Amino acid sequence: MAVDGKWEIVINSPLGAQKATLELVADGASLTGTQQAAQGSGPLENGKVDGNTISWSAKISSPMPMTLDFSGAVDGDKLSGSVKAGSFGSFPFTGSRSA
Repeated sequence: MAVDGKWEIVINSPLGAQKATLELVADGASLTGTQQAAQGSGPLENGKVDGNTISWSAKISSPMPMTLDFSGAVDGDKLSGSVKAGSFGSFPFTGSRSA
């Protein structure tokens, strides 16, 4: 399953819908790329690909510095899963590949 490309995701957090843009590149079982969001932007860390399942971590700086741990699955041009926000728990996210 090809995960490479630009993705627009929305995290359903207690602070409302949080949007982010991902640039993903898979190389075998490794996933690299960047995340751009109002809460913080930067390179993805610990990215992994296993079939259509992907996972990665991303650092944010707002509303406080923390690392978000994402896990999800790609289904064609759709992406969905959950993100763990430290002690705040896990929240669902959805996304789609952008042109």
